[in-house]
Amino acid sequence: CGCNPRVTILHVIFRNVLPLQQLSAMQTVSVKSTFATTRVAATRASRASVRVYAADRTLWLPGATAPKHLDGKMAGDFGFDPLGLGTDPERLKWYAEAEKTNGRWAMAACAGILFTEVLGKPKWFEAGAEEYWMPNNALLAVEAVIMGFLELKRYQGWKDSGVSGFINAFPFDPAGMNSPDMAVKEVKNGRLAMVAFVGFAVAALVTRQGPIEALTSHLASPFENNIIGSIANLPNVIGK
Repeated sequence: CGCNPRVTILHVIFRNVLPLQQLSAMQTVSVKSTFATTRVAATRASRASVRVYAADRTLWLPGATAPKHLDGKMAGDFGFDPLGLGTDPERLKWYAEAEKTNGRWAMAACAGILFTEVLGKPKWFEAGAEEYWMPNNALLAVEAVIMGFLELKRYQGWKDSGVSGFINAFPFDPAGMNSPDMAVKEVKNGRLAMVAFVGFAVAALVTRQGPIEALTSHLASPFENNIIGSIANLPNVIGK
C-alpha cells in the first residue's frame, strides 16, 4: 500500500491501545472512589448506630452519663458506678457474677421466709432456736458440707468458663430461660430481693414480726404501725 510500517504501528497504538489504558485507569479510579464512598458511608452508619444506641439506652438516672467501662453489654447495666469500682475489666466480671449469686440467694431467702410464714411455721429469725429431726449442730455440719461443695463447684465453673449457674450447664432450654432477656430480669429481681431481705431484717429487728405479719399490722392501723412508730419503739424491742 506504500505506507510506512512504523507509522502504521504507531497509528494502531495511539488509536486502540492508549484509549484502553485510559479506560482501565478511569475504571480503577472509579472503583477506588466507590470503595472509599462505601467505607465512609459504613463508618457514618456505624457512628449513627452508636449514637442511637446511646440515646435509647436506659440509665439509672435520666440524663446521666454512663462511665466508659459500662457500655451496656452486661445484663442489668444501667450505667451506675459512682465509685468507679468496675474500671478493671476482670474485677468488673467478678462483681457482676457476685451480684448475680447474691441476688439468687436473696430471691431464695425471700421466697422461703414468705412461704414458711404462710404455713404458720416459726418465724425465720427464730428458726435456729427450734428443735428438728436432727440435732442443730449435726444439721449445721451437713449444711456446711453440702453448701461448701456446691460453692466450690460454682467457683470452679466460674474460673473455667467465666459463667456459673446450673442453667448454663444444660443445652436443652425449651422455656428460653438462658436468654439475654431473662438474664436482665434475673438481675433486676435479684436486686429487688436483696433490698427486700434488708427490709425483712429491719422489720424483724424493730417489730419482732415477719414480713406478712408486719404488713398486716400496718394495713390494720397505718398511722400507728409505720416506720416512725417502729423507730420510736425500737428501745422497747431491743433485747427481747
